[in-house]
Amino acid sequence: MNSNLKHQSNDPNCKGVEILSIGTELLLGNIVNTNAQWISEELSTLGLNHFRQSTVGDNSERITKLIKEISSRSNLLITTGGLGPTPDDLTTEAIAKSFNATLSEREYLWDQIKKKLSISGSNLNKSSLKKQCFFPKDAQIINNTRGTAPGMIWKPIEGFTILTFPGVPSEMKEMWKETAVNYIKNNFSDGYIFFSNTLKFSGIGESTISEKIDNLLKLKNPTVAPYANLGEVKLRLTARAKNESEAKNIINPIKEKLKKEFSEFIFGENDDNLSSVLIKELIKRKESLVFAESCSGGLLSSSITSIPGSSQVFKGSIISYSNNLKQSLLNVPENLIKKFGAVSEEVAETMAINAKEKLNSDWCIAISGIAGPSGGNKEKPVGLVYISIAGPNGHITNIKKIFSSTRNRIEIQRLSVNVCLNSLRLILLSSSK
Repeated sequence: MNSNLKHQSNDPNCKGVEILSIGTELLLGNIVNTNAQWISEELSTLGLNHFRQSTVGDNSERITKLIKEISSRSNLLITTGGLGPTPDDLTTEAIAKSFNATLSEREYLWDQIKKKLSISGSNLNKSSLKKQCFFPKDAQIINNTRGTAPGMIWKPIEGFTILTFPGVPSEMKEMWKETAVNYIKNNFSDGYIFFSNTLKFSGIGESTISEKIDNLLKLKNPTVAPYANLGEVKLRLTARAKNESEAKNIINPIKEKLKKEFSEFIFGENDDNLSSVLIKELIKRKESLVFAESCSGGLLSSSITSIPGSSQVFKGSIISYSNNLKQSLLNVPENLIKKFGAVSEEVAETMAINAKEKLNSDWCIAISGIAGPSGGNKEKPVGLVYISIAGPNGHITNIKKIFSSTRNRIEIQRLSVNVCLNSLRLILLSSSK
């Protein structure tokens, strides 16, 4: 069995690993499927690269049909969801039905459930919890210390193994760590792991990056894969190796090459974001930061205060959404607003200078714009944003951005925040050279 899963990534004909998430609530979008993401990462650390994820609702016939399909194309199936006591928890029964197997009661499991929960004697035999004690005869039980629904490891046919877990993330993760990790290592792993390092870019598009690194995108080990989020691009470098140290040695030459070529655009790695990187730099410089916000409505402040340690540099902000507050709180002259408009370089610059002085800070970022969907015109369309950054020694940087009118209000606000943070990052980077 081990040999079937070795070097999957290099053999397109090799059977592999699949993840099956079960629950109508997933299909309806009532909850986000974080379990599949977590399991995917765990499989990578064990050296197993899977090629397919499926989601199916709480329907016995559909679950059974899908299990049969998966058994014909994969060696290992991980399922989450559908193991509870309610009528729509059908996973174990449907899996057994897929292979014409019968279920038998594990009496000791019922004893364990009764100890975990307070169930009166008259309701014991009527309790729907008891269905959680029935499994195929030759299945290995995965104990659930956090809940009542056990999982199982079952090999119904030669060359195909199923591991089942409940849908509750905390229960699933605990069961995985206690049982699945060692089982997969002993039965499926060939001793290699997958290790990834992600570089994060701002101020450059995915297509531009891809064109410049076309040769790197063809590498086999490490692999280099770009993917974009709103306002940033990520490059994931993944190496297959015997351990993390060896994987880093494979990745590092490529990473250093990318850092050299895109030094201006790479702002961080892995869990870094623009706010956390900016805060670290300001702490290092022992400098403070404030904001004067209009169109972003506090989103800029929120992005900073979501980072632990932000209080070391961030003093606060003035959210002057109306023109009256721009005048009364930030001393923006009424005639300046009448002449140039609230959305203008002149007003944004005045907001930055005055907020910096009023809040006694080293740096201030001011932002004013038209987030839409209404309020724009030919001269000042929806998506127009002015940003001004005031700093020590009279430093002023003014930025004009026009985001596409196809962007919605939230996207324009978020993109504006990214530009604000990245612009100050670049200013600090330039002054530190």
